[in-house]
Amino acid sequence: MSSPAAPHGRLLLLPTLLGDSAPTRVLPEHTIAAAVRLTHFVAESAKTARQFLKRLPLAHPLQSLAIAELNEHTPPGDVPALLQPALDGHDLGLMSDAGCPAVADPGALLVAAAHECGVRVVPLVGPSSLLLALMASGLNGQGFVFHGYLPVAAEARIAALKRIEQASAQTGQSQLFIEAPYRNAALLEALLTSCRGDTRLCVAVDLTTEGERITTRTIAQWKGSDFGSLQKRPAMFVLQAARK
Repeated sequence: MSSPAAPHGRLLLLPTLLGDSAPTRVLPEHTIAAAVRLTHFVAESAKTARQFLKRLPLAHPLQSLAIAELNEHTPPGDVPALLQPALDGHDLGLMSDAGCPAVADPGALLVAAAHECGVRVVPLVGPSSLLLALMASGLNGQGFVFHGYLPVAAEARIAALKRIEQASAQTGQSQLFIEAPYRNAALLEALLTSCRGDTRLCVAVDLTTEGERITTRTIAQWKGSDFGSLQKRPAMFVLQAARK
């Protein structure tokens, strides 16, 4: 008679830091306690994951931890195999490079695979740049859309911004998007060029860190601003157009 299969481990969705902050300043005690016990992880970048884990009071040596990568270069067909530690009975931690996993990163593929395999998914509390920016923006927090990254090419970016502004004007929803930090100034200049003067824009920079800066102005009020100080700083953008 065969023995019963061992129970699956869980997939723990572990938020990380948004910037250079002490973990205890940003993460709840329960989230840290769950992270320090794990021996198996899936991360967007193993190097970034180790840098974060090094700041925690780990129960196991850092060198002994198994960290597999799931990022934009991972073939979708390889994702289910990343669940093997959980299928073998180990709790498995999923981490993003920054903030909450499975939002604006490829982690959702692993979460979907976990549901298909009957692995319990446990989201843990931590910083979400989307929600923090929306909370602090003063814009519509009851109806909003997150677009992720906008196109890099200048013409395509402006076209996307016009569509986003039009959608906001028609629905009243806030529109959230992000950009690679070194392109912040180019995105802001495109916003000033393509959006109406009465459209409101929140720029939330370096969230949860000592350098945090959150400013909401109309496009007209943003004009003439020096965006050099925003270059190479992680930022969230929230836009809301006046209703038509």
